[in-house]
Amino acid sequence: MSRVLVIGCGGVASVAIQKCCQVSDVFTELCIASRTKSKCDALAEKLAGKTKTIVTTAQVDADDVQQVIDLIRAYKPDLVMNIALPYQDLTIMDACLACGVNYMDTANYEPEDTDDPEWRAIYEKRCEKEGFSAYFDYSWQWAYRKKFEDAGLTALLGCGFDPGVTQAYCAYAAKHEFDQIDTIDILDCNGGDHGYAFATNFNPEINLREVSAPGSYWENGHWVEIPAMSIKREYTFDQVGDKDMYLLHHEEIESLAKTIPGVKRIRFFMTFGQSYLDHMRCLEDVGMLSTTPISFNGQEIVPIQFLKALLPDPASLGPRTKGKTNIGCIFTGTKDGKEKTYYIYNICDHQSCYQEVSSQAISYTTGVPAMCGALMMLTGKWEKPGVYTVEEFDPDPFLDALDQYGLPRSESHTPALVD
Repeated sequence: MSRVLVIGCGGVASVAIQKCCQVSDVFTELCIASRTKSKCDALAEKLAGKTKTIVTTAQVDADDVQQVIDLIRAYKPDLVMNIALPYQDLTIMDACLACGVNYMDTANYEPEDTDDPEWRAIYEKRCEKEGFSAYFDYSWQWAYRKKFEDAGLTALLGCGFDPGVTQAYCAYAAKHEFDQIDTIDILDCNGGDHGYAFATNFNPEINLREVSAPGSYWENGHWVEIPAMSIKREYTFDQVGDKDMYLLHHEEIESLAKTIPGVKRIRFFMTFGQSYLDHMRCLEDVGMLSTTPISFNGQEIVPIQFLKALLPDPASLGPRTKGKTNIGCIFTGTKDGKEKTYYIYNICDHQSCYQEVSSQAISYTTGVPAMCGALMMLTGKWEKPGVYTVEEFDPDPFLDALDQYGLPRSESHTPALVD
C-alpha cells in the first residue's frame, strides 16, 4: 500500500520501524536510512523473516539536502519519517519540498550551533517578541507553512509523546470533555531505574540542553519565564507513586497556546531524581553543557558532544531499566455550564517494552506515536496541505491506534490538581 523512508536509526527510530513492520498491510515497503548504514543493516537483519514489510537500507547524511533529495528521488516514498536529530528538520523538509513528498518528525527544530550569528540574530528577536528564551521553537518550521500548502503536501510536526500524544489528549479533551478548557498541566513522570548514577533516557545533547534551559509557562496570554528548576511540585502518579517534578519549557505549550481557544494557563512538569539534578548542575557549573567549541590538545571539541560520548548510550538502557512511565494531561474548565476536571494519561512499563522491541519505555513512548502518526497520514485520516502540529487533526483515530498498538489511555474525572 505504501513506501516509507525512515531517516534515523537510533533508539526511537528502532521502535518506530519495528512497530511499522507490525502493520505491514499499510507499511508494505520501508527503507531505513542513516549516516551509519551498518546500524540500519543490523536492524533490517533483525526484522528479516518476522514481517511481510519489505525492508531495505541506505546511507545518507541528513545534514546534506542534496543527499536527502537524491535518496528520496531514488526510493520514491509516499512519506518521509524524520526520526533523526532536531538539527536536521529543516534540511529534510527542504528535500521533501523539492521532491513533492509528505513529511513528519518527532521534535521541533533547534540549531546545533547556538553561536551561529545568522541564527542568533533571529533568535534574539524571537526572545524579545515572544518572551521565552529556549533554543527550540516552532517558528522555523511554521515558516514553511505556505510552501507546503502551495505544494499540496502535509508536514506533521512533533509526533512523539510529548510533544505529540499530549497534544492529541488536548484535542480530545476539547472535542469530548469540555466546552471551555481553562488550564492544562502536562505531567511527564519516568519512574524507571537504570542503575547508573547518571544517564539520559534520550540523546544526551538534546536532553541536557532542554533540562538546563530556563523554565516557562503560558498564562493569561503571555509567557512567564523562570530560572531553570525553580518551580518544584510533588505528585502521586498512578502505578508509580510519589515523585518530585519540576516546571520546564516544552514545545507543545507554544502550539497549544495558539490552538486551544481561551486557555488561561499551560504548564509542563517533568520528574527528576536528586542524583540526576546534582550531576547536571555540577556538569553545567564546569562548562560541560556548553555548545561553544573549545581547543583541547590541538583539537577543537564541543563540550556537550564530548560529554555525550562519555555517557551511556540511551539505546543501551533497555535491558537494565525497571519501572514505569506515566505521562498525561490534567485539565480544568467547564462543560454544560458546570466546572469540571479531567485527566488523561498513559502508563508504560519499561520491561514490557524491552521484551517486545528491545527498548526502554522512553524510546517506546516516542516511537509508537511516530508510527501511529504515519499511519494516520498514509491512510488519509490526517491529510491537508500545510504544516501542522498533532492537535490540529482529529484525535480520535490516532488515540484509537495508540490503544491498539501499545499505548492505551487511562482516564480520571476526579484527579488531584497541581497547585
